[in-house]
Amino acid sequence: MPEEPRPFTDADIDSMPVLVRRRIEAMVLGPMIRAFQDEFGEQETNRVAQRVIEEIAQDQGAAMAKKAGANDLTTYLANKSAWTANNALETETLELDEKRHDYNVTRCRYAEMYRELGMQDLGFIVSCGRDFNFPAGFNKNMKLTRTQTIMQGASHCDFRYEMQDQG
Repeated sequence: MPEEPRPFTDADIDSMPVLVRRRIEAMVLGPMIRAFQDEFGEQETNRVAQRVIEEIAQDQGAAMAKKAGANDLTTYLANKSAWTANNALETETLELDEKRHDYNVTRCRYAEMYRELGMQDLGFIVSCGRDFNFPAGFNKNMKLTRTQTIMQGASHCDFRYEMQDQG
């Protein structure tokens, strides 16, 4: 007798490695964004896509803070393992304390994946475009400075997180 199908249950998407999520998203969003670029122009399509990705990232950052029950830098860092799962990022820590986390990404499998899919230009929008708004949603006093990315051809990404004083 064949086994009965199990009922659908919600997957815990937050525990899925982000690299896997981004690949799935790219396989859907990539062709869709390309079609919109053909129809409405690359600049306008990219502007709208970037805005939507930033809004999603901000909401996801706020949801992570709510789920974690705290929004300090230590909590933020403790909840980011999904981003580095499967060796998605190789990093070099430069400074780390309760108010600051400075590090460089020296290898980015996200950039490699988007390159492999022929979507490196979209990878910056779909992945790197989240980097500023996610921490802002997590804590409005958390600021990120980043001046370059591997996705855009640099040798490394320079992430500089700082908790600014409330006031």
